[in-house]
Amino acid sequence: MSEFDEVVRRQRELLEAEEWAKGIHTLQIHRLYSMYYETKDSKKFLDNGYVTDTTYNNGVTIREQNGKVVYKFGEELKGQDLVDSYRSKTA
Repeated sequence: MSEFDEVVRRQRELLEAEEWAKGIHTLQIHRLYSMYYETKDSKKFLDNGYVTDTTYNNGVTIREQNGKVVYKFGEELKGQDLVDSYRSKTA
């Protein structure tokens, strides 16, 4: 049975990382044009007022305005990249 111990451990760690990825890393309500992740396209929403930027542990930032999702920043971490990020943040 010991030949499966590593497979089981990896699967357990992946499941833990996937659950962790859903958690919120930061939450910001602002009207700043100087956020490090701003793009030319995303700045137009700031002209209409405040936005809420929620950054999740999986690396994605979701921008909402007036209760609606208006922009998505970043690429979602998956697989080994997600597990590596999970390990570095929880170690």
